[in-house]
Amino acid sequence: MNIQSRSKSNFLPMAIVATLFFILGFATWLNGSLMPYLKQILQLTPFQASLILFSFYIAVTFTAIPSASLIRKVGYKNGMALGMGVMMVAGLLFIPAAKTQFFPLFLFAQLVMGAGQTLLQTAVNPYVVRIGPEESAAARISIMGILNKGAGVVAPMVFTALILSNFTDTVGTELSQVKIDEMANSLILPYLGMAIFIGALGFAVTKAPLPELEKEVDSETSSDQGLVKEALSHPSLALGVLALFFYVAAEVIAGDTIGAFALSLGVESYGVMTSFTMGCMVLGYILGIFLIPKFISQQKALMVSAILGLALTAGIVMGDNHSFAIANVVLVPFGFSPLPDTLLLIACLGLANAIVWPAVFPLALSGLGKLTSTGSALLVMGISGGAFGPLFWGITSGATDLGQQGGYMVMFPCYLFILFYAVKGHKMKSWK
Repeated sequence: MNIQSRSKSNFLPMAIVATLFFILGFATWLNGSLMPYLKQILQLTPFQASLILFSFYIAVTFTAIPSASLIRKVGYKNGMALGMGVMMVAGLLFIPAAKTQFFPLFLFAQLVMGAGQTLLQTAVNPYVVRIGPEESAAARISIMGILNKGAGVVAPMVFTALILSNFTDTVGTELSQVKIDEMANSLILPYLGMAIFIGALGFAVTKAPLPELEKEVDSETSSDQGLVKEALSHPSLALGVLALFFYVAAEVIAGDTIGAFALSLGVESYGVMTSFTMGCMVLGYILGIFLIPKFISQQKALMVSAILGLALTAGIVMGDNHSFAIANVVLVPFGFSPLPDTLLLIACLGLANAIVWPAVFPLALSGLGKLTSTGSALLVMGISGGAFGPLFWGITSGATDLGQQGGYMVMFPCYLFILFYAVKGHKMKSWK
């Protein structure tokens, strides 16, 4: 039975999927606090620190298509459980990494976490798209996005409360080996607890009443290579993959490098900077739920997002790191400490980024039919942009006189391509 014909019984499955989106967000946006924290402990350069994000997101490039193949064999529900099992293993790998302070082991743990996330993403996204009418898919993804990015608000706060709050006096100081050991060991219990929780949740999913989606293809008669080739013959999908690649590059730069940039400016609360970006993303998702498609179409919302992203990027690159004008209006009246305007503009990129994934995903999957799972896997591969965005940010940071601030200019081409997809790319039905 097609899952769309079971709309009256969809509440519990969607509640379960919503929980999984929260877990995805929590594990993902911990990177925004982990990156500057490890930068301190291991004394990393901006480029080396960007490898922490690169190793997490690069896993998508070689696990997305195998994930789709695995899901066709074991089903969506078992695919979700297996994804969380891999994430549990990754959490456990952080224990020996922290004990040894061996940077490559941290990178390997991040790689495994990214592989688990890819499998889980490939399984849960089609549920959200196909559980209701296609024209309102962006609104449903926005609801999932609120939970995912809401977890991005919570995760840095939890990280700060459990770990960073004990070491705020280390910013801008030379660390002794005793202090480095203490900071590294503080990662062990939180990651152990996260691994146990994710493993228990993965087991619970195997027992949960999640209906399977309609079987799409016969894996015995269709090869992965053939399915990929057929799916990519649809320009709206192929260009959608690129749009998501550039979007995730911009999203991860905004969410995960803001802490490192704040650390370079001497901001002691660098660990919670990601929460500001994610808070703006949550606001954007809420606006998406109310505005799409009643007041604005998915493609027009995408166009507005790209233009806003370009404007904010210009403000960040050309902004004054010693100006607190925005903070005096926005933060201080609510009891927050003032932050440089450039940091707040980076956080506001969350608002520009929020609608992009919810808009691109359904536009790119439109009309794929039996190729939906393969198309979903290809779109999830767009997450690999999160590997290359921060990498080029790190390279550009060292190549310009503006330092890390100048690194944000790499977002200009990202938003320009998203604008192209909003205006023309999603309408293309053939390559001729």
